[in-house]
Amino acid sequence: MKQVKIWLEAMRLRTLPVSISGVLMAIGITAWQGRFQWQPAVLCLVFALLAQIASNFANEYYDYKKGSDKKGRVGPRRGVTEGDIKPTTLRNVTYLTLAIACAVGCCLIPYGGWKIIPVGVLIAIFVLAYSAGPYPLSYHGLGELTVFIFYGVVPVIASYYVISQSIDALAVLASMTIGFMGVNVLLVNNYRDMDDDKEAGKNTAVVIFGRQLASAAYLFNGFIAIAMLSPLWVIAFLNDKIMLPKWIFWAPAIYLVMHVVIWAILNHNTGAKLNPLLGLTAINMLIFTIIMLLAFTI
Repeated sequence: MKQVKIWLEAMRLRTLPVSISGVLMAIGITAWQGRFQWQPAVLCLVFALLAQIASNFANEYYDYKKGSDKKGRVGPRRGVTEGDIKPTTLRNVTYLTLAIACAVGCCLIPYGGWKIIPVGVLIAIFVLAYSAGPYPLSYHGLGELTVFIFYGVVPVIASYYVISQSIDALAVLASMTIGFMGVNVLLVNNYRDMDDDKEAGKNTAVVIFGRQLASAAYLFNGFIAIAMLSPLWVIAFLNDKIMLPKWIFWAPAIYLVMHVVIWAILNHNTGAKLNPLLGLTAINMLIFTIIMLLAFTI
């Protein structure tokens, strides 16, 4: 049981709503538009989860190799740093997980065609490039941009395309909503780890711009995320013929209330006290997405 717990910690379960949310949003929109297919939807969901788990494994392994993580760190326990997982084992499991994700991605070719292969290749590259390679993105202030693209824009639009074989303006707007929400999960992580990252030479955006600007960005991201779907909110409010329940407005309302509360807590705490906020930010994102999914499908 101890080993299971160690590996679950390495998966960083509290962050997984980020990858789930993008696919769920695409599923909801395609269902609302009458274009839903369950087989590619399930494959997209499995692929997204495996890709993020592989990314989380890679991040832990390569941070360990670079000496960025240290024993007794402020954030959650890192198995390889604490000696609970052998570095070679974590490396091998990382590449195995990524290989399985790629195999699942190949199963999507009959639905999305050969043109989705370059997208899959890019995703696989960025799973590793986030923290590995000659220019690791997370070490040069590009982590947030990477999350916005590969946990927001790409999963929503790619999932929508594979499921429906088309691209839609609403899916594009929703992808940016998910992107901004996902960035906030990373911001909490880097806000908490700023001192450790600075000492280790890991120049995240928070290290570069400071906690004050990071806090402002967190608040802004939440509101701009909801604003990206303004056309949908207006149509849902004014037009009863589009068949969306009025309780769809619970999604932005609940999200923004929780968002402001989490932001307020973020501003008044440091260190390990910020650990729960990462999970809460991800859960807030998932709650928003689930309400949207239900509104689109019921």
